[in-house]
Amino acid sequence: MCVCDRIVSFATVRRVLVLQHPQEQDVLLGTAQLLEASLPSARLVLGLSWANLGHALGEESVDPKRWAVLFPSRDARPNVVTTRAGGALAPSELEGLIALDGTWSKAKTLWWRNPWLSKLSRLALAPTEPSIYGRLREEPRREYVSTLESVAGALTLCGEPADVERGLRRVFRTLVQRVRDANLPPEERRRAKAPRPARRSDGKPPEPHDE
Repeated sequence: MCVCDRIVSFATVRRVLVLQHPQEQDVLLGTAQLLEASLPSARLVLGLSWANLGHALGEESVDPKRWAVLFPSRDARPNVVTTRAGGALAPSELEGLIALDGTWSKAKTLWWRNPWLSKLSRLALAPTEPSIYGRLREEPRREYVSTLESVAGALTLCGEPADVERGLRRVFRTLVQRVRDANLPPEERRRAKAPRPARRSDGKPPEPHDE
């Protein structure tokens, strides 16, 4: 389901790292590839586990103290960056954001297989409206939204121009509308060939069970 004609590139100060579960790379309604195509600062890597943030980014030098994981939690303070020590940071102080891409069960797999994620700060979002997915891909809770919507909202909180979030949401709406117009059966909505493969952390072509 191509939306290449609607992709707009948005330069951002904050970097975005999307860790994608291998079984999510060919999902028709996935949004991680839209982020990678729209944000020059975004890096999409495919796999299940990485040694640390630098390994996932493919960089030797990176300051994890200035990165935060997008982390849904009813107990966390919404729209606030919570440090591991329990302190708080302003979102504008962040250098980068990390999103886990997959179903909620797959996101949990990525979380537990990468202990270094729990050592990073967390940014809990408080969406004010349901996901653009609507009935095409229902979420367990109202506050659960797509990877793209999470990143877009977080970038706005960090001080990026509002046009970035609006543009990302616009291309996502286009994808959802084209899927609706195609009138695909439910089983075909879930899986389809991805527009292009994600990159592994070492830059090589992805493998189905790469770790």
